[in-house]
Amino acid sequence: MPPAEVPDDVLATPFTDYLLRNAGTDRPAFTCRTFPGPTDHTLTWPQVLARVRGVARELRRVTRPGDRVAIVARQDLGYVTGFLGTLYAGRVAVPLSVPTGRTGRARVESAFADAAPAACLTSKDLLDKVPPVTALAVEDIESADAEPPAPVAMTDPAYLQYTSGSTRRPAGAVISHRALVAACWQTTRCYRAGASTPLAGWVPFFHDMGLVLLIGTPVFLGSRSVFLTPMEFVRDPLRWIRLLAELPGVVTAAPNFAFDLAAEAAGDLEAVDLSQVNSLLNGSEPVRAATVEAFERAFAPFGLPRAAHKPCYGLAEATVFVTSAGDEGPTITTFDGEPRVSVGRPYGQRVRIVDKEIQVSGPNVADGYWGRDDVLAPGGWLRTGDLGFVHDGELYVTGRLKDLIVVDGRNHHPQDIEATVEAAHPGVRRAAAFAVRDGHGEGVAVVAGCVTRDESVETAVRRAVSAAHDLPLRALWLVRPGEVPRTSSGKVSRTAARERWWDENERHG
Repeated sequence: MPPAEVPDDVLATPFTDYLLRNAGTDRPAFTCRTFPGPTDHTLTWPQVLARVRGVARELRRVTRPGDRVAIVARQDLGYVTGFLGTLYAGRVAVPLSVPTGRTGRARVESAFADAAPAACLTSKDLLDKVPPVTALAVEDIESADAEPPAPVAMTDPAYLQYTSGSTRRPAGAVISHRALVAACWQTTRCYRAGASTPLAGWVPFFHDMGLVLLIGTPVFLGSRSVFLTPMEFVRDPLRWIRLLAELPGVVTAAPNFAFDLAAEAAGDLEAVDLSQVNSLLNGSEPVRAATVEAFERAFAPFGLPRAAHKPCYGLAEATVFVTSAGDEGPTITTFDGEPRVSVGRPYGQRVRIVDKEIQVSGPNVADGYWGRDDVLAPGGWLRTGDLGFVHDGELYVTGRLKDLIVVDGRNHHPQDIEATVEAAHPGVRRAAAFAVRDGHGEGVAVVAGCVTRDESVETAVRRAVSAAHDLPLRALWLVRPGEVPRTSSGKVSRTAARERWWDENERHG
């Protein structure tokens, strides 16, 4: 799949140079929207630069060049200036989540153990909750005027992007300054974005999609970013939609499940105009045809162009962006009776299929995993671990190589089984399907979140999986909605589901 080449001048310009350029005009840069209200908190580009310089000054005082700096802060303006200030200081940022709950704490502790940060930028009320290291409250850092950016090579690490851990333990992909600007260029070219294009959303900053779209791309373009927190989206998915209606030409992004939640809530939406939305990127997890169609039905009455919905594909190791639908919008094609959604074409990198695995090559590819000697992209090609194929020049993703379920010599994609389970009974919400092995050989088990858990649900699920896939379920657990494990980006974690239910059950007989 041939790409458009990222220009040489882009690949030679340090990311922090764009901050200096943007500060030449007193325009809004980043807006954090809070609730109740809503209330907007905005920094202009000169204010951003001043705060970034203040962070850089403090980091130079307590760290050395090449040190890692963890960002463990709430999703607000402090996270933005903390991340940018780390890059401005020539340190390696480690964007992480707030350590809430057992899973959140474990993820932060795992990343700290792996990256060994010399300092941590955090929110004032989290100072006693981060692992023991030199911690600075971003709110307490004063702005500075004369702090110059650190000289960096484009091949130097800019940050470590910890993967979501859907099929394995999290690892820190090393994203260079070159990869960051390449990914920003690819995104802006694909969606025809410029300095007047607003970026908006709620996807967390510690996730590659939120980091590049809501922090990286606005800096690259000199445009405006307006964001809210993931929790505010979950409390009311229509806050996202209302925000898009306020920003003509807006580009936004979210995982597939967010489009489902928004479509389900659309009946409560007051009159808004979505006719000027540029692009809604649907990625980070499998894009379902039923979701695309439901979202279109829900929001077409509000003027949303069908072509604005753009299924896409990316991964942390490619600094998020690989392929996307373009001006044509979503393409749904039926293969073997199954409707599949195209995730479009590459922009600025190359894609090939080797033994059904998707492989990617380009300047946006990470250099490796932190602390590991293995080459991430031997021969220049990143093995994504994702399965797919190309049809009419467009990429279709079919599943994960490690998630593939093989029973009696036949391949089964867990996403297909999960879709069958979720459609089997109106009480079923989210499901996780995974391969298991016992004395009878390879099989499949399912954990399904249900609002009602009784014999009728179990019967409906087992019958549906048997009829659609010719598979008996080795085990089926019906749990409360929300108990099906997810990764930090909201994807179903089949590894965690297997460990929690199947492995635990095997250990205890």
